Amino acid sequence: MRTVKRPRRYVGEHWLVLMRPAVRFSTARDAYVLRAVGSHVGPVLRVDRRAQSRQALRGADAGRAHTA
Repeated sequence: MRTVKRPRRYVGEHWLVLMRPAVRFSTARDAYVLRAVGSHVGPVLRVDRRAQSRQALRGADAGRAHTA
C-alpha cells in the first residue's frame, strides 16, 4: 500500500466526458482514475468545482460589503 497519496488534478467536466472510455470513477478516492491500472499508477482526476465556489464566495463577500 502506498504511504504517499497521488495528487489530485482538477479538470473540467467536459474533459472527463471526453475521456470516459479511458477513466472510471473510484468511490474510494472520490475521483476518476485510469481503467485497469488506475489503482496503482496514473493520474487521479477530479471535477474542477473550485472556480464555482470562488465565485459564490465573492458574491457573498460583495453582499456584506454593501451592508457594512
